[in-house]
Amino acid sequence: MAIASINPTTGETIATFDPDDDAVIERKLAAAAAAVKQLADLGWARRRELMHAAAELLAADVDGLGETITLEMGKPLAQAKGEILKSAKALHFYADHAEDFVSGYTLDDPSIVGASRAGVRFDPLGVVLAVMPWNYPIWQVIRFAGPALMVGNPGLLKHASNVPQSALYLGDLFARAGFPEGAFQTLLIGASRVAAVIEDPRVVAVTLTGSEPAGASVARTAGGVLKKCVLELGGTDPFIVMPSADLDAAVDTAVKARTSNNGQACINAKRFILHEDIYDEFLTRFVTRMSELMIGDPLEESTDIGPVSTSQGRDDLVGLVEDAREKGAQILTGGVVPDLPGWFYPPTVVADLTPEMRLWREEAFGPVASVFRASSLDEALQIANDSDYGLGSAFWSTDPDEIDRAEREIESGTVTINGMTISYQELPFGGIKRSGFGRELSFEGIREFCNLKTIWQA
Repeated sequence: MAIASINPTTGETIATFDPDDDAVIERKLAAAAAAVKQLADLGWARRRELMHAAAELLAADVDGLGETITLEMGKPLAQAKGEILKSAKALHFYADHAEDFVSGYTLDDPSIVGASRAGVRFDPLGVVLAVMPWNYPIWQVIRFAGPALMVGNPGLLKHASNVPQSALYLGDLFARAGFPEGAFQTLLIGASRVAAVIEDPRVVAVTLTGSEPAGASVARTAGGVLKKCVLELGGTDPFIVMPSADLDAAVDTAVKARTSNNGQACINAKRFILHEDIYDEFLTRFVTRMSELMIGDPLEESTDIGPVSTSQGRDDLVGLVEDAREKGAQILTGGVVPDLPGWFYPPTVVADLTPEMRLWREEAFGPVASVFRASSLDEALQIANDSDYGLGSAFWSTDPDEIDRAEREIESGTVTINGMTISYQELPFGGIKRSGFGRELSFEGIREFCNLKTIWQA
């Protein structure tokens, strides 16, 4: 069955690609295994040069690649270009800092362990498989590929099947920059063939960003063959607003936090928990702003919200909102599929949710905001933590004691104070609970796929 690139704005097929057959997969696995030594032989200085070259190529391709991203998955063009430039910046960052991040250390006084020299070094593990999602088709891959290649781990990319053009671009990028053959390759395969790649003895580890079911499947397979995995999964991120917050800034940020990437980010704010003292004022402003966003062709500069990426994705949103409506929730704006070609869903705000509604616990992967009222900080934190997920969170307050409690008590991988959750290459990123385990980015991310090797010398 062909792998298709379908424009979610129109529903039209842009291009189709034949999936890799067994012979192609074997050839790519063999090349990746051979690249382990080739990457090591390059040394840090040469890998640094090549990574900077890859970053420059990526930035130079911003216009054409940005349009490809928008046509494949529907995000507004300006956001697509921003993703590419952010990705180029991350490659420069790892080129400059990777060696320091894995430089290891020695004990100041090795005699305490009976040695003349003792410490730790970080060595590459080998070939790593990356199973990546469509919502940030460049950034999600680059934040793995940059540190992996810099430390000496070849990468194999199994990208989401609805972004094959982005996948093929990435499969060529590092070869164009001068990295050895096999250092980073794209596998055009469906989900049913991932397990066999994980189980191949030449693959030593796997990283996945995606849905909870996909993560569970990969973790079971990796666990069955005792291989390391890092998982970044879904989120129902809370956005808590307390009475002392700057409401103008909070409302502005709330709209962006819910609708960036057409509302299709694991770290989009999804549950807006408002203290009762500011509930009405905040909600009135928020609903007005959400209702004013322009829906349309994401290639047009005036468009705020493009389509969701697939017809199934829109059906999922419709199901969640209609379930809440039928059980008594209030749809304050949106909630009706627009009469447009493609897979559009409007910015939607849902209030008066109750626990029997699916939106109470399930992630809405699109521009649907769930609103909750809290009578106190205690209740706000209780609502925030009443989730199976724990990826990101936002807390709005100017009270130092409230901020301290939020930082300590919110159950998530990130707590953002008076802002929105964003991933930065300088800071580690990942979640807890059903949002996954392990970390990407910063020095923690590059060390996930290293052998932390203890050294002791008599």
